[in-house]
Amino acid sequence: MSDDDFSLFAEQMQGVRRIYVDQADVGKVRKDHSAQRYKRKNALAAVESIAVDGLSDQFVLDVEPEQALFWARDGVQDSQLRRMKAGQIAFEGSLDLHGMSVEMARKNLREFLAEALRLEIRCVRVTHGKAARLDGKKPMIKSHVNTWLRQHEKVLGFTSCTARHGGTGAVYVLLKRHMLEGRDDY
Repeated sequence: MSDDDFSLFAEQMQGVRRIYVDQADVGKVRKDHSAQRYKRKNALAAVESIAVDGLSDQFVLDVEPEQALFWARDGVQDSQLRRMKAGQIAFEGSLDLHGMSVEMARKNLREFLAEALRLEIRCVRVTHGKAARLDGKKPMIKSHVNTWLRQHEKVLGFTSCTARHGGTGAVYVLLKRHMLEGRDDY
């Protein structure tokens, strides 16, 4: 290119400003992505706020109102289970779930067990009630407690209480303790 070409080009380009956008405007209305970002952010926050407690409702074991409950993890000594069933292991805490919704009962049970474990409590009582319902359906809270306790990794076993502690409307729950002061796990 000669100097004449450069000067001619510069003369023609006077008043023209540079375009910094590298995309053509085709006349389409641009989407407002701020609403979408807001929804994504809130959805993430909602997922993070859900407590993952391992207490699932996916498969609930239905039980009868008067049915005695009993369950034990493998490895728990038979003598401990017999003592618990006879009410010979003193419970150091008690939780009453009467009249609660399933979600409220789950939250309270999770928090109660966490506190008992933090305090190194060996045995607790959970009163779930029998809830003999007029519609003929199985007792809701009792069935859920039966399922949830089986799912909790720190529950070694549970059994319906003796009559003086609530009978089939409550359970003694044997909890796993850490090895402190020479205590055994089971």
